[in-house]
Amino acid sequence: MNALLPCRLIVDAAAAGTWQMAVDEVLLESAAERHLASLRFYRWSEPTLSLGYFQRFGDQQRHPPSRNCPLVRRQTGGGAILHDRELTYCLAVPLAHPLAADATRLYLAVHEALSGALASFDIATTLGTAPQETSAAGEPFLCFQRRTPGDVLLDGAKVCGSAQRRRRGAILQHGSLLLAASPRAPELAGILELCGKSPEEPLVVESWATAIGERLGFAPVAGRLTELELDKVRVLALEKYGTAGWNKRR
Repeated sequence: MNALLPCRLIVDAAAAGTWQMAVDEVLLESAAERHLASLRFYRWSEPTLSLGYFQRFGDQQRHPPSRNCPLVRRQTGGGAILHDRELTYCLAVPLAHPLAADATRLYLAVHEALSGALASFDIATTLGTAPQETSAAGEPFLCFQRRTPGDVLLDGAKVCGSAQRRRRGAILQHGSLLLAASPRAPELAGILELCGKSPEEPLVVESWATAIGERLGFAPVAGRLTELELDKVRVLALEKYGTAGWNKRR
């Protein structure tokens, strides 16, 4: 790709899970309807469990440490994620981008960018190559206990995984980078536990955003949601992601 495509770079403050999932959906809508690419990084205001779209609400009982955490259902699939001591990203790619039609390449490109960014902090990671064998009881409840080709691994432990959703040709990909272990998911080691250090979050965001831009042919420019987008987020957070009808739908 020769000409760099414009892309909003949004670094948001911590907020509730209902708000964060609503923002991600609006970014996908803007990519599909306005052909606008967005790359967003954010945190969660309190430890929150996000269920994958196809997971059963009752499966939360399988994980006692997170039972009392707020819960929200994602619009993407995969396993549950305990959002606490981690960094979440969201990339919304419009149909015009070559990788909008190649979900696997997009997945790998973002994870390769992260691996390169972490290498600049002397943190050596690899990308998984084989899916995890599933037991008779089914896949693990937590995303970070599952394995998918392309997952970012540190000493064999998964520290970043992503999931996708498509709408009218545009594609949303979001995922989490596990910075450190959380008391709400103590079985999962983060970068801090695995290598004894954890780079400062703003530096990770800067390095990762730059690497994504280089790999995808984007020119990330600091931006924010429009007032129209914020209005849509408010409605979705209240009328969709904050409702039992959505979160307990399965």
